[in-house]
Amino acid sequence: MWGKGVAVALGLLAALTMGGPAADAASNDKPFAKEYAETLPPIGFVEFCQRNPDSCLPGEGKQRRAAMTEEKWLLVRMVNAFVNGSIAPVTDETLYGTAEYWTLPADAGDCEDVVLLKKKILVSKGIPEEALRITVVLDEHAEGHAVLTLVTTRGDFILDNRRNEIRNWAAAGYTLLKRQSAKDPRKWVSLEPVRDGSDVRGTASK
Repeated sequence: MWGKGVAVALGLLAALTMGGPAADAASNDKPFAKEYAETLPPIGFVEFCQRNPDSCLPGEGKQRRAAMTEEKWLLVRMVNAFVNGSIAPVTDETLYGTAEYWTLPADAGDCEDVVLLKKKILVSKGIPEEALRITVVLDEHAEGHAVLTLVTTRGDFILDNRRNEIRNWAAAGYTLLKRQSAKDPRKWVSLEPVRDGSDVRGTASK
């Protein structure tokens, strides 16, 4: 049976050979997700920021839509595949004995933990923090899930722990509920006009 290191390497190889997702936006008549009013952030995120205030400060830049080159897309695909292959999907209940606990994972965690790690790595590699927004969605089973949205000049793209492929938000198969504000990562905005902004808890994919 293949070891974890081999699986990670294969995931990176797939990411390297996969075509850039920019063409996905070109064929989509709604490349950008529409934002509505300010809404409540997830409680797990609020508690994470209380424990890690330096991780939730507004960025110094104003590049709210990243201008992506082939090199930057390569970096994003590599980070997405590497983290997906490195972090085993385990629920907060199993790891911490509580329903919701957002944290940077070491080798296991749920979808929110994976998102936090991807964002941290990508910001450290030069992707603008304002363009990387933690996003809460409903999946195909109407269950809460967290992904990372990369907002580019050509559209909004989803980095998901359930797949290495990076898709435009409209092709991701999710109902987007809310995400971090570009102006202040501690504030969140609604991505659909109907709901009241109540918290939706993400769960680890299996």
